[in-house]
Amino acid sequence: MFSGRLWELFIDSFPKILIPGLTVTIPLTVISFTFALIIAVIMALVQFANVKVLKQIARFYIWIFRGTPLLVQLSIIYFGFFGAISIPRLYIFGFIDISRFIPGVVALALNSSAYVAEIFRAGILAVDAGQTEAARSLGLSATQAMKLVVLPQAIKNVLPALGNEVVTMVKESSICSTLGMVELMFAAKTVATSTYISLAPYVLAALMYFCITYPAGKAIEALERRMRRGDKH
Repeated sequence: MFSGRLWELFIDSFPKILIPGLTVTIPLTVISFTFALIIAVIMALVQFANVKVLKQIARFYIWIFRGTPLLVQLSIIYFGFFGAISIPRLYIFGFIDISRFIPGVVALALNSSAYVAEIFRAGILAVDAGQTEAARSLGLSATQAMKLVVLPQAIKNVLPALGNEVVTMVKESSICSTLGMVELMFAAKTVATSTYISLAPYVLAALMYFCITYPAGKAIEALERRMRRGDKH
């Protein structure tokens, strides 16, 4: 059981970790994943285009970001690209430092998009080729067939994997603490350093991550069930 002092520190640490979790970690994940989806869909569709150069660029992009560690990518983006253009240190809403937030979003989005692109590519390949042929026979162009027939079915196929990727991104957002971004993990480290007690802050951080990822996973499952409901009829 917790001693009185440890329990007091546990309670005192709660708002110091909760606030960064809600105000930085969640926006960081949502914005990063939104951009990742956009890039991933483009990369996936490019691989089905008839332009060989674009296919090779897409494949190279995916190989690079899947084949190198996220920490290395984050370091290159932050110290290399954004170090050269020098983003001013401005705060949004008084607590989000854009000089660290933007590089974090870029790194997470680029890394995740490589995995999500492969998820979408597999989802598209899982759609029966007869669906495309039927759409073309009805007079739809290849683009229309992809947009109106193939992609809606592919989205149903990839929802479980997308849910896993959302959960993964929430957890991987903790790596942005290496930049000094005051997100959930950074707040836990700060509390642990200032109190010399690591257990309470890190247990709280783990609970916060779980409270974010569990509802996100359940929401994806509910969406998946709703989209598949019509398949039974």
